[in-house]
Amino acid sequence: MVKSNFNFHDVYEVVKLVPKGRVTSYGAIAAYLGMKSGARMVGWAMNAVHEFKDVPAHRVLNRNGLLTGKMHFPTPTKMQELLEKEGIKIKDDQVQDFNRVFWDPSLELL
Repeated sequence: MVKSNFNFHDVYEVVKLVPKGRVTSYGAIAAYLGMKSGARMVGWAMNAVHEFKDVPAHRVLNRNGLLTGKMHFPTPTKMQELLEKEGIKIKDDQVQDFNRVFWDPSLELL
């Protein structure tokens, strides 16, 4: 699904495909949508997503596996709680074994 421009809805459709127990990054979604330098826009989309209950926003992290979006959840620990419920280990706001649980839409959605 390579696009030269994308909108928030495009981002949400990709995030809906991230499997339980896996995570992705803002940059990986942007690259999949054809805007390698669009990670910031993906971040804006994720900040606005909380009205859509079917979009698993907790599975989108920064490129280092940090829970940088946690302040946009109802409580400061909600993002971590949701990830841990799916079996993902978190320490100091960072996903452990990030490379093992990382889901790259450019590779997974061929």
